[in-house]
Amino acid sequence: MTLRAAELIMGRTFAVHFDHGDDFYTALAEFCAEHDVRQGFIPMFIAGMREVQLVGTCEKLENPDAPVWSSVHLENVEAVGGGSLAYDAEAGVVLPHIHVSVGLKAQSATAHTSHLLGAKIQFLTEMYVVEVSGPAFSRQRNPSLYDVPLLSFGEPSPTGP
Repeated sequence: MTLRAAELIMGRTFAVHFDHGDDFYTALAEFCAEHDVRQGFIPMFIAGMREVQLVGTCEKLENPDAPVWSSVHLENVEAVGGGSLAYDAEAGVVLPHIHVSVGLKAQSATAHTSHLLGAKIQFLTEMYVVEVSGPAFSRQRNPSLYDVPLLSFGEPSPTGP
């Protein structure tokens, strides 16, 4: 087993509020662009979501070790989540990796947990974002692990990413 770790140099810390009707990933991208946040982590957020798409399936998996690429659509959920932000220098975009646990309000808060593919905000999202000044975060696809993009650490930068 190979452990990957890096000591982080913290940057700014933000409290962010998304509004009713916002698209989750669009609002997150707009926040990152407006505040020039290229990398960091989201230790936690809470949200009401009108609809979400999570990685998942109701079918038998042909290979339980392989990633699932299909999605499940859920509506009217409460959510708690977290994740990381890495920067793709070639594309000039921030690449979020977000996981959530959501409870279906109309079904006794029955819960689902998975990778967040998309969401529309219902009422609010309250999020905390911690910027990381160094080392540089990137996502490198690992061909031996089904081409899954994994977080990688570069050299620390004295002026940030």
